[in-house]
Amino acid sequence: MSNVVNLIAETSVVYVVDDDDSMRKALGRLFRSVGLGVELFASAQEFLDFDKPDVPSCLILDVRLKGQSGLVLQEQIVAGNVQLPIIFITAHGDVAMSVKAMKNGALDFMSKPFRDQDMLDVVQNALLKDEKRRKTDSRFADVRRRYETLTPREREVMKFVVGGLLNKQIAAEMGLSEITVKIHRGHAMRKMGARTLPELVLGAQSLGLDPMAD
Repeated sequence: MSNVVNLIAETSVVYVVDDDDSMRKALGRLFRSVGLGVELFASAQEFLDFDKPDVPSCLILDVRLKGQSGLVLQEQIVAGNVQLPIIFITAHGDVAMSVKAMKNGALDFMSKPFRDQDMLDVVQNALLKDEKRRKTDSRFADVRRRYETLTPREREVMKFVVGGLLNKQIAAEMGLSEITVKIHRGHAMRKMGARTLPELVLGAQSLGLDPMAD
């Protein structure tokens, strides 16, 4: 695996849900051999009951499980808005299953038996994808926290600023002095962690703020 994934592997977890004991253990050995953390489950319920750490991860999921099927588990994960890359494995897969799994957001669909390296490559891609999503989510959460520290007046000034208005135009719109607008603008920039206007605009865009909205 690449150096990038080796770094992620130090804190990542690959979940395996398969009621085939030999397959489950074989996958566990494979992932541990390259330094990945692994958690093995014989049923969907065992996986759902497990207290999962907040680290880069992915799920290797057998389609045909005893009791609750892998496809039903995927539906529960999607319904719960859990962002987890899912890689389906099956010895009995068909086109309909594959299409349904992929439509519901599965990252890949692999037929047993598969090459170890093929599985490792897919897991590498899944972990990188989850790490990227986590970084994006973290940046968005930081921008949101910063925005919530702004006063109503600072938010209004920020809206006009990202809308392209000059300080004197904002002052006229809000019935304030230009120096007061400059102060609010400076506070908004500092609280948002924006050193430049483009950075402030990017922050507003990530929050979905519409400068043209009332």
